[in-house]
Amino acid sequence: MLKLGRKRGDKLEFGIFTLPILISIIAVFYYPFFMTIRYSLTKWNGISKHPKFIGLDNFKQIFMGDANFSHAAIFTIKYAILYIVLINVLAIGLALILDMKLKSTNWLRAAFFIPYILSLVIVGFIWKFIFMQGFESLGNTTGWGFFALSWLGKPGLAFISVLLVSIWQSIGFYMVIYIAGLQSVPDDLKEAATVDGAGPFRRFFNVTLPLLAPSITISVFMALTNSIKVFDVILSLTGGGPGGTTYSVAYDIYRDTFQNNLYGYGTAKALILFLAVLVVTVIQLTIFKRREVEA
Repeated sequence: MLKLGRKRGDKLEFGIFTLPILISIIAVFYYPFFMTIRYSLTKWNGISKHPKFIGLDNFKQIFMGDANFSHAAIFTIKYAILYIVLINVLAIGLALILDMKLKSTNWLRAAFFIPYILSLVIVGFIWKFIFMQGFESLGNTTGWGFFALSWLGKPGLAFISVLLVSIWQSIGFYMVIYIAGLQSVPDDLKEAATVDGAGPFRRFFNVTLPLLAPSITISVFMALTNSIKVFDVILSLTGGGPGGTTYSVAYDIYRDTFQNNLYGYGTAKALILFLAVLVVTVIQLTIFKRREVEA
């Protein structure tokens, strides 16, 4: 009887402490999610109390007649692929350099990480000023045509600008992940590879890189989710221009929902984005975790 009473007491205590958390999760996550599904099936301007139920018409319009969404999806896919590849390659290179025993290592690590502390909205406005006025001044001073280019006025250059600013702002975060991974690589393996006659490149690709698999999994996962949801840097840097060529899916959702007052339509797009991110991240984690085990 005493043991049974203790078990009941433990369960009651567990329930008392977990119930507020469960209620918070339901209120903050699950309830809004189900409301999102509901509103995605309606025609709603965000103001009326009675949204008009239209079934799957929003999704049909998105996939069959929305040119802006298809262009935004293409932009997002191109951006995501380039961002994931470049940010990880550059972060690994920086991590290798800053993992060396240099006098200025700590200062350099801080210098690369500081931009990540800043909001991408603030970073976007700073770089907008640099591209529009700073480069003009540098071009007048140096005479280099590089600075005279319309970095935010031409579609190709605007895409490159968004990509470069995003990489500049976040590379410090991924660099720290890879530095932590490099410091967990046993020195014995490196020394054994050196004794066997392996050069720097062979040691890196045969010893260091396979042991960086957990860090690569985390970094690719973070880069993938962040790049698919890119929004704030576009809002502050290009505003979707020139001519809507830098619309991402997230920015297109924002424009339809809050500027055009198509809340039901924008909610349907948000649900599609959520499912896309979910599917892609699950596939990515499955593949990379399998490679971790093989490595």
